[in-house]
Amino acid sequence: MTATRKLRAYVALMKPRIIELLLVATVPTMIFAQQGMPNLWLILNTLVGGTLAAGAAGAFNCYIDRDEDRVMKRTAKRPLVTGEVTDREALVFAWALTAVSVAWLTLGVNVLAGALGAAAIFLYAVFYSIVLKRRTAQNIVWGGVAGCMPVLIGWAAVTGGLDWPALVLFLFIFLWTPPHYWPLSMKYADDYSRAGVPMLGAVAGARTVGSQVVLYAWATVVCSLLLVPVGGAGWVYAVTALASGAWFVGHSHKLHALAVAGRPTDKQAMYVFHGSIAYITFVFLALAVDPFVGGPVL
Repeated sequence: MTATRKLRAYVALMKPRIIELLLVATVPTMIFAQQGMPNLWLILNTLVGGTLAAGAAGAFNCYIDRDEDRVMKRTAKRPLVTGEVTDREALVFAWALTAVSVAWLTLGVNVLAGALGAAAIFLYAVFYSIVLKRRTAQNIVWGGVAGCMPVLIGWAAVTGGLDWPALVLFLFIFLWTPPHYWPLSMKYADDYSRAGVPMLGAVAGARTVGSQVVLYAWATVVCSLLLVPVGGAGWVYAVTALASGAWFVGHSHKLHALAVAGRPTDKQAMYVFHGSIAYITFVFLALAVDPFVGGPVL
């Protein structure tokens, strides 16, 4: 195996697509916390430390889930399944990333950011991957707490503490995670059943999953708008959150309607899955622009 291929395998262990999504939330949160552009070195250190922490969590998850991954079509190309990385190499890599990321965030940002980075790794690797994933269909709900940590890290990087707006953003991502992931679990229900993982889409009917997606989508949009009275967000954020949220809720309702009618849901489920990524991206881009345009709505 060439060095380049080995390097790509290690990068794949870090789950870079998830990292991209996490970083989309971090920088806008820092800008909103600063109400302007933070120090560029602070942004860089936060992004590097956050990337390494998320990568550590991803690598631990790949190691813990390696047996399930070997029987699922969706994960057939992961490095531990193909043998490009051995189990031992993956575990050593995960621990090394953990040590470097926590040290980087602690020394390059602040102690609170380092502690939050360590907590994020623990929540994803232990709380979600080991404790919850194979025991409850609500695994992604509470396990999603780990994915909420980047906004807290970003806020702590700028302010040195945590305030109500940061907690609103935390809750926003927490509520967004189920309607983001459950449609995917509908599409790959057979995979999860074969692996013995009780994702909601694998253990409940499409009508039940669709109704839960609708409820969480509504809660997500309502929570996003709380940043107006709680965080002093302005019109750019408010209008974007409302418009994109209406679009997200509308397509969640369409998914539920198809399920109720007994029609195929796979195509719409994946549309909601990908659309949820576009939705959260628009909201956080608006969060980044908001401090520079106009003033608070309230």
